[in-house]
Amino acid sequence: MEAPIELVMLVDDNDTDNFISRRIIEITRFAKNVEVKNSGKSALEYLEREQGNPARLPDIIFLDINMPIVDGFVFLFEFEMFPDEVKNKCKVVILSSSDNKRDIEKIVDNEHVIKFITKPLSEQALSDIKKLPQMAHVLSR
Repeated sequence: MEAPIELVMLVDDNDTDNFISRRIIEITRFAKNVEVKNSGKSALEYLEREQGNPARLPDIIFLDINMPIVDGFVFLFEFEMFPDEVKNKCKVVILSSSDNKRDIEKIVDNEHVIKFITKPLSEQALSDIKKLPQMAHVLSR
């Protein structure tokens, strides 16, 4: 079965986590393409550059919370400044090893965050994401 999800973006400063997440996405054929960014800053720069090109915008952004300089919170604050076309297309899934209750509560209240997943990414977590109501528009294309 071919993946209906065109592009996902992994935003994590940990290369090992990115490698594992990318492999799970590829093995399960969750998405056709995976864009990996090693910092919140480079992810924001990518979105800025591609904002006029909807085909190059990720359907899902897997975002780590704990990163240097531009962490998940700063990323979401900056993400809020993008045009609606970007915010409506890119759904954010937090993929974090953080079990800090305050962090989790603060981030899941963000309107752009559709799910919080504890690392490592798993086939079950990907399956659960596909069942979210926010994914209906992506999966029906």
